[in-house]
Amino acid sequence: MQVSIETTSGLERRLTVGVPSERVDVEVDSRLQKAAKNVRLPGFRPGKVPMKVMRQRFGAGVRQEVLGEVMSQSFQEAVAQERLRPAGQPSIEPRNLEAGKDLEYVATFEVFPEVDVIELKGFDVEKPVSEVTDEDIDNIIDVFRKQQGSWEPVERAAADGDKVNIDYIGTKDGEEFDGGSADDSELELGSGRMIPGFEDGVVGMLPGEEKTLELTFPEDYHSEELQGAAVVFKVKLNSVLELEPAALDEDLFQKYGVEEGGEAQFRKEVGENMARELKNAVQNKLKQQVMDALLDAHKSLEVPKALIDQEIGGMRDQMFQQFGGAAGGQDLDLKALLPDEMFQENAERRVKLGLVMAEFINKQELRADPERVRETIEEMASTYQDPEEVINYYYSNQDQLASVESKVLEDLAVEKLLDNANITEKQCSYQEAIGQEANAA
Repeated sequence: MQVSIETTSGLERRLTVGVPSERVDVEVDSRLQKAAKNVRLPGFRPGKVPMKVMRQRFGAGVRQEVLGEVMSQSFQEAVAQERLRPAGQPSIEPRNLEAGKDLEYVATFEVFPEVDVIELKGFDVEKPVSEVTDEDIDNIIDVFRKQQGSWEPVERAAADGDKVNIDYIGTKDGEEFDGGSADDSELELGSGRMIPGFEDGVVGMLPGEEKTLELTFPEDYHSEELQGAAVVFKVKLNSVLELEPAALDEDLFQKYGVEEGGEAQFRKEVGENMARELKNAVQNKLKQQVMDALLDAHKSLEVPKALIDQEIGGMRDQMFQQFGGAAGGQDLDLKALLPDEMFQENAERRVKLGLVMAEFINKQELRADPERVRETIEEMASTYQDPEEVINYYYSNQDQLASVESKVLEDLAVEKLLDNANITEKQCSYQEAIGQEANAA
């Protein structure tokens, strides 16, 4: 087998491969001979079809099949011979497929880059320092109570946070416009569902009251004909509902998985979950800063387009599934619906980080210690009602176990990199540390 290699640009390589004709011809004859033992053709006894007839009837199809297999096998042999690491599938261009002559083709593909991990020293990292207070626990329990609460009718003016039932008619230049009118429409004030000024205009209205609102649609509104348009809404308030938080009782505790121990146990478990969330948030913020520093140090690293395209495809599918997949079973064009540009930057970041982290882990000879893997799985399982069942699931599923081992390896790498960082501690509240607004309700 003859192989020549050419660097076309950056990470792209072009292999010209020549395979002796005997390799193809011998395999074609072998398959035809085997097939002849079972082929039934008119005028011939079973197993007695002459090879000349076999070649005439089946030779072209068998040769095509053998050519595909030989090109695939010889490509793997060629890249191994040249010590290349292809990134993605090659583009194969046949040069000579003629029977009786040596097979020749050109394979174009990208290779993995040589990653020279740059040592990070003295980079700045800010570490949030916080704790879960009784007030934080009270705030989260208030959120739970509101989530499980009920809407009760009240005879008073509408206020922010209330749910109202309204009729409204919207007009532009005196004419009603599409989508601008509704009867018995429920609206939670403060949700931001309506255009600016609408919900504020309803605040303060009494049940049965009517009001005219003169408003302007935003310039970036999705309907072009309404962008920046001055409109008038005639609104009638039918009723006002106020959220009545659920009682702090056994029913509420059971809904959040606490069967015994009453309020004390409920608060204890809420606090433990919050502490776990806080720990994860701090780790993630540290990890994010380490990853940013790692990327900044490897700006010039070129990454294969094939890997970026694969990552984009995965991210697109994941986003599609998060939004419920194809509604009604429709055959949607995902690339048109979610174009590559939406994911390009993040995909390139992920691929580059993956390559750098893999090489760092390899050079540091880091290993996913079984005890730490077990601790990680147990911590993940502790949030479920039956932790042992979750633990068994991970250990009985190799893909899931491998994902945890990968996470542990990444965490070990981050810890190793943090050894050379300048870490500054910053005192902050629980809500600031986990990156949420205090009024998350």
